[in-house]
This record gives sequence, structure tokens and C-alpha cells, in this order.
Amino acid sequence: MSEIPAKATESEDPSEGARTRAVDGLASAVGGALAADGVPTGDTMWQSSPPGSIYDYIKVASFSIGPDGLVDQWSLRAEHLFGIPAGRAVGMDPIETFIDPRLRERGMRKMTEILDGREWTGVVPFRMPEGAGGECGHEGLAEVYVMPTRNGDGEKAAVCIVVDVRTLRSIETDLAASQAVFSQSPFGFLLIDPDLRVRRVNQRFASIFGGSPDDHRGRTVHEYLQRGEAERVAATLRRVLETGSSITDMHVTGFVPGSDARRHWSVNLYRVHSGSGRPIGVAWLGIDVTARRAAAREAAAARRNLALLNDAGARIGNSLDLEKTARQLLDVVVPDFCDLATVDLYQGLLAGDETPPGLADGSAELRRVAFASAVSDAPFAGAGVPVEVGAVHHYPFNSPCADALRTARPQAVPGEDGGLVRSTLAVPMVAHDTVVGLVQFARTKGSEPFGDRDRDLAVELAARAAVCIDNARLYRREHERALILQRSLLPPGDPEASGLDIACRYLPGNVNTGRPSEVGGDWFDVIELPGHRTALVVGDVMGRGLRAAVAMGELRTAVRTLAQLDLEPAEVLAQLDEIARGLGAPGGVQQATRAARRPREADLSEVYLATCVYAVYDSVTRRCTFANAGHLPPVLVEPGEPALMLDVPPGMPLGVGGEPFEEVEVELPEGALLALYTDGLVESRDHPLDEGLQAFVNALSDPADPPPGHDPSTKGPRADPSQYLEDVCDHVLNTLDTHHGEDDIALLMARVQGLPTDSVGDWTLPREPRSVGRAREYARAQLLSWDLEPLVDTTELLVSELVTNALRYGEGEIRLRLLLDRTLVCEVWDSGLVQPRRRRARDTDEGGRGLQLVGLLSAAWGSRRTPRGKTVWFELPLPDGGPGLPDPAEALLSLF
Repeated sequence: MSEIPAKATESEDPSEGARTRAVDGLASAVGGALAADGVPTGDTMWQSSPPGSIYDYIKVASFSIGPDGLVDQWSLRAEHLFGIPAGRAVGMDPIETFIDPRLRERGMRKMTEILDGREWTGVVPFRMPEGAGGECGHEGLAEVYVMPTRNGDGEKAAVCIVVDVRTLRSIETDLAASQAVFSQSPFGFLLIDPDLRVRRVNQRFASIFGGSPDDHRGRTVHEYLQRGEAERVAATLRRVLETGSSITDMHVTGFVPGSDARRHWSVNLYRVHSGSGRPIGVAWLGIDVTARRAAAREAAAARRNLALLNDAGARIGNSLDLEKTARQLLDVVVPDFCDLATVDLYQGLLAGDETPPGLADGSAELRRVAFASAVSDAPFAGAGVPVEVGAVHHYPFNSPCADALRTARPQAVPGEDGGLVRSTLAVPMVAHDTVVGLVQFARTKGSEPFGDRDRDLAVELAARAAVCIDNARLYRREHERALILQRSLLPPGDPEASGLDIACRYLPGNVNTGRPSEVGGDWFDVIELPGHRTALVVGDVMGRGLRAAVAMGELRTAVRTLAQLDLEPAEVLAQLDEIARGLGAPGGVQQATRAARRPREADLSEVYLATCVYAVYDSVTRRCTFANAGHLPPVLVEPGEPALMLDVPPGMPLGVGGEPFEEVEVELPEGALLALYTDGLVESRDHPLDEGLQAFVNALSDPADPPPGHDPSTKGPRADPSQYLEDVCDHVLNTLDTHHGEDDIALLMARVQGLPTDSVGDWTLPREPRSVGRAREYARAQLLSWDLEPLVDTTELLVSELVTNALRYGEGEIRLRLLLDRTLVCEVWDSGLVQPRRRRARDTDEGGRGLQLVGLLSAAWGSRRTPRGKTVWFELPLPDGGPGLPDPAEALLSLF
């Protein structure tokens, strides 16, 4: 539809008719452009047909001038361009309205020429008149094409086509800028049409994929990418074209002509529209990020390695167990670093042998201590026969693994054809210039092979684990030595005592927790004393480690020595206190005593403190005397009664000094249970001491009664009291929280089994010579009643010697006592304080051989002080078919 009025007629000049037809055609084109912008006219919305027109982008308007030089037709585009409606524009003088006053005279001349029938084309400056839709006084520049015409009356007129020059110049600038961006971009630039075919590419893209930019016209993404990737990219292009959603940093992989290396691109996609807003394709902007991705992979690998090392530092070595440390290493590396891994340690290392510094022999025996796999539970085969965890094996001398052990350098082990493993690193575990084992890292097929960075990381991981394993080895060695020392200082086997059934337990700290542990200073002892008496000792040296164990050994030795002197319990502890104070002083007890009298700064590292409870039990009287040096109170369980803690004054710990110790004597009923223990049994972080003591008392109260049918006074295998005591110990340890492992535990339990009255012979003799014969008669009669006839002669002879000495050198009444238990003991009491002293008689001496005879014929003899004098005693073994004592006659002859 033309905007030219229908009343315009052809010019009489044939050329003017041609011009008119040209104007009509141009007007039709302009009308089409206007329609493309959707400008309404009347009831019709003008539209353009695909693919659009240049008029969609430029501003074109038309109007006609009548014979009078005034506007007689005004198009809709002119209304939009100048902002003046047709009702006002018709009848206006275009020169007076739009031209600057300074140029109007020239404009009048041109108008006259145009109305005379001349065509004219030129650029005309104009300004908006008042009342226009645009800003008043706004100036512009228009290119005008004026074509002469005639109206229906044959009068000369003109049609004017006006184009906004500013828009044309803006389009020109935009085109130049677009061309520059497209052709000079350092990135690959493509325009893809709605059919997903390449419409245009820039030179950068063509330089990568070969050929000229025109050679790529019409191609699809399938011609550049592999099928799977091309389908994904095509689907993305289609989605962008349909939805208009832009895609940023899409990762595309592929290959370029002439190269087998995989390339990576970061692609941005966005939809492109025409001037009317219609989608006409997709713009593709691609950046080669291959190098950047490689750098990112390197950085990620570095971060992964650093994280792996940090993880290794946090998880490896928190245990001083060799096997656990090896498993911790594999927990770190599988599957983050490799797919399969094994750890082999030298068998001699695990057995406690010393490994000389330097490089180890690669063919020595190793034990597989750990294995981990992310793909299979089968044993790792490596380059040979599969080895089970715990198996002892060795590598062939010429194998890569043996070479790694021999040279202390990592070796690459090739995978077997058709096997699961693709590549393996055999890395020696070196700590302090000592090879302690070998770790193998393997990756299966489908994983990347090991590189130089992986090799360095494997060496670092193996070195860290090796140091931890070597520390665990050294700790195990020192711990075992200290434990052997400590156990060697404890009573061997099951202690035996007269009139007591004994059961004991010793648990080193941390044996059940797997945590680092040191031996402690807990100890117990059962010491047989003369007269069928027994000393029961439980002590605890404060502190841990070898130092505490050595101090414990010194104190235990001192206790046994003092016990043999038959001192009272309080006196024994007093002497122990002096000894403990002297342990930390270079000059011993005397130096410590002198140093204590003057002010000095104490070195706490050399202060030895210990607690101890010392008890002496007499099986004849069933009386027990206690003395306590800062230790926990003993617990007594009487038959049919609940357990109770004995009120024994605690006193000060050994090594403090300055305070005397008190004694408490308690009569123990037949069948009573006595328990001595250390604080590790009743105290831990989770259970305070009061709760632990109460739990211990409750645990003893339950099994305190003997089993059905058990008679405490009954002896022999039928009663089996020792087994009952063992059950009580197990019950206590299972009931209490003894698995905390924070301290050593020592438990000593004794059940009272006093000597029966018929196993004791006791007589008082006057101080007269006839008492020697009476003593022999009493001894003979008592031994015959006990069916000990083989011991009668020897006993008569020795009793005669001791009673004679008591008459000659002692004082007061004489008391004779025979005791039968596991041995026969004879005691002679008097009120004298002078202790008998054995001496060697010369050949010419008439006397002095009595005590020598006692020493020859008895198993043991001695003397001890009593509150009212002294006691001289000897001991004879019971006849049991074994080698007997020397014949008395031969013993007498041997003295001369």
C-alpha cells in the first residue's frame, strides 16, 4: 500500500512518469519498512515479511508538496519522525516550519526550482517547531529526495522522501564496530542460524580448524566434535534458540585437525535477534581453556596432595602400635591416592631384634601387616604370588621390591598383562637411615598411572609412616624391657603362705586400650616369716615409666630385707621411709637426712614418693598387724557379713618423712577374706575414688560366701579354696571398670585358714636342767602323734640344743612350741634379749658347736625379738619320699 495520494497524476514528461513509478515503488518499500515496525494506519497494522528489511533499522518518512509549496499529504512515518500530526502538518510551509531562518532564503529558491519540475537530492539541516512531539528547537539532519509530480489538475507538485541521517550514521558505526569485533576477536566467534548451521565464523576460529572463514559456512557442530559431545552441544544450541536463555562457561571438549591432544573450550552462547526482535540465530564465543584446565588440574593435584599430607599428619602415628600405624597409612591413601596398597615390615623388627643403621638386605624376611583395597578384597598380588596379611615372605633378590629395599629408593613395578593392576610404586619405609619395611601403592586399569608428583608424595607418606613405625618399635622395645623388669620384681608364680590361701592379679596400664602406655610402680609381695607367719605387702610408687619401675624394685627389695629381720610393721615402714627419701639423693639415706636439715630447693624430678600397706599375719593366733603409709585401707570380708574397710591410720606416704607410723592389730575369723589393692583398681577419670571404693566393697560382698559344700576348715583338694579365690579375683576385675587402662592394677587377696589346734604343740618349761629332758619327751610324743617318726631323732637333738642354750644364756621361763603345716617348725622362747650368734669353733674348743649342728640338720633356723624377749627357731621339711636331711650321727662327726 502506497502512502502517495491516489490523486497524483503522471507527468506529461515520460521521464516524470518513470519517476512517479519509482516513487511509488520506493514508497511501497518504505511502507513495508513502516509496517515492519508495526505502525498502525487506520484499521490496519502494517507488517513486513521475513527475513525483514533495512527499513526495520532506518527512519524513512514521506510527504508531498502541493503547487502552492505547502504540505498537502503527511505520512504516518513523518508524524513519528517529526512529531507533528497530519492535521497540523497539512497546509504548513516546510521551509518556514523546519528550516533555520538563516537558511530559509536558500530553501525558498530550492522550493521554486522543485516546483518548476527539477529533482533534487541533498542533506538538509532542520529543527523541530514549537508544539512538535519532539523537544522544541531540537536540531537534526535529514537526507531529502525530492521528486517533481503533477496533481489531478495538472499542476506541478513534489513528493519528498526523508531519511534521518543520524540513524544512518549510527548504523554505519555499528556495522563497522561489529565487523571489527567479529574479525579481530582473539576468541573463536561463530554465528549459527536457526537451522543450527554455521552462518559465519571469524578468522580466529578458521585458523584453529583450518581453511578460510567461508569454508565453514553451512557446517554443523557434528563436523567439529565427536558424536556424543556434538549431540550435547546441538541440544544446548536448540534450547538457547528456543528459550533465549544464555549459556555461560559451557565446557566443550574435542580435537582440532592435525592433533591427537584433547582440547578444552569454554563457550558462551546467546540468542541473536533482528531489528524487529525476531530470533535469527545463536552467537557462539569460544575460548581455549586447555592450558588453564591443565593448570587447574595441577593446582587441584597440589591441593589434594597437601590435604593428603595433612590428613596423614593427623591420622598416622596417634598410636604406638606397629600394625595399627601401618593400617592408618593405608586408611589415608586408599582410595584417595591409590586403589590398592600393602605394608610389609621386617620380621626381625616385629620380633624385637635390633636393625643396624644403613640399608637393609632386600631379600630378608618380611611380614605383611596391612592391606587395603578399593576395588577388591583379594590379597594384593603385585608382581608375584599373592601374600595374605600376617604371612611371612621375602622378595626375590633381583625383583624391583628387593631393589627398593636394598637401595632405599622407590621403584616402579610394571603391571602384569591381563591383570587388574596398571602401575605400582614400591616405596621403602626409611626412618633415621634405617629401612623398616616396604609399602606398595597400586592403581588399577582405568586410573591414571603414577607420575613424578605422585612418586614424591608416595615417598613422603612412606617416610612419615616409617618414622611413626620406628618410634612405635623403639617404644615397644623400651616398654617390653621395663615390663620384664617390673614383672621380674614381682613374686613369681602363685605365692604360698602358711594358714592363708593366696590369689593375686597384676594388670599393667593401657594393656586393654591400645593407647601409648608406660609401666607403673605398683607391686605386691607375699613374704614367709618364721613361725608360720606371713607378711603381705602392696605398694605403689608415684609416677610411671622405667624410673618408677626401678624405684619399685628397690623398695620391694628393701621390704623383703627388712621383713627377714622380723621387725614390727610400723618399724618396717619407718625404715622404708628413710630408704625412699634416699633414693633421690646422690649420697643415699644419710646424705638425704643431712640435706633435710637445711633449707634447699627440692628437685621434684628426683623426689620418690610411694604408698604402702604392710601386714603380718600369724597363722597360729589368726591375728594380723597392719601399718599403712598413705595407702588405701584394706578390705575385710567375714563369713556371712558384708565387706568393710578396716580403719587403719593412713600415715604419710613413703619419702615424705617426719611422721611415725601406727599399728593396728585385728583378729581375723576363720574363712575371712582380706583384700589389699592399689588405686588403679578403684579410681579413674570417669569414676572418682569414693565411687570406686564403694563398688569394690560391693563386688567383694557378693561372692564372699564360700561355694556350697565348702568348709573353710577343711584342707586338701576337696575344698579347693585357691580356685575359689581365683574366681573372686576374676569377679572383682570383671565387675569394676578395670579396662580404663590409666594406671596399673595390683590386687592381693588372702583367705584365712588358721592352723588347727591339733597342729600346734605348746609347753612352758621351768628354768632348771631337767627341762631339757622334758623338752625332748614333749617333742617325741608330739611327733609320734603326727606320724612324723622319721623326724623324731633329729628334732630331739635340735630341741635339746636350743633348750640348753636358753638355760645357759637366756632368762626367765622357757617356752617350747611345735607347729605343723607345710613344714615342721620348732620355737624356743625365753625372756633374754641377747641374740644367739653362730661362730665357727676351733678344733681345740670344747663348745660352740651347738648352733653349727642346728644349721647342719635343719632346713633353716634363726632368731627374732619378741615383746618379752627372743625366740630361736628351726624348720624341718616333712618326709615326702624326697631326699632327707643329713644323718645326725654323720652331722656330729663332721663337726670334728
